[in-house]
Amino acid sequence: MKSKKTTLVLTLIFIGFGAFAQHKHAHDGEQKEMSQNMDLEFKDQQLGEAFEHYIHLKEALVASKTEVAKKAAGKLEASLENVNGGETAKTAVTKFSSSTGLEEQREAFKGLSLEMLSLVKAGELSKGEVYLEYCPMAKASWLSTSQEIRNPYYGDKMLKCGTVKETIK
Repeated sequence: MKSKKTTLVLTLIFIGFGAFAQHKHAHDGEQKEMSQNMDLEFKDQQLGEAFEHYIHLKEALVASKTEVAKKAAGKLEASLENVNGGETAKTAVTKFSSSTGLEEQREAFKGLSLEMLSLVKAGELSKGEVYLEYCPMAKASWLSTSQEIRNPYYGDKMLKCGTVKETIK
């Protein structure tokens, strides 16, 4: 009887360590994207701020976190107020904010990504690179600060589905 209790306790401890390791691993992925974002600089500081919020929004969709995505969209919308030519992107993010549910958010993200692509191409990078990535299954693109594919349209169902189509310098 005592050995069964010991086995149970040890099993629970190992499960706890495994859960901690997975939590840390997931957090490291988020940190990696954000730290790479720090190596990116736009000549227009307001565009840089808006792009940072776009990346937070994209990562929330990768993680399938609808509430985090809505908060990031609110920050993106506010930051686009100060971006020259950001009106159409602001309209796209407003549409995103009014969407309900993850699938609707992901659909709205398609248009938002196209608008952000236009802004990024019109703006100038003073440091770093932005990658235009494409998922053939979603028939949609998104922007990233990393060449590593992290698909916002399917999340963990097809996390690595996609290719880098263009490098913007």
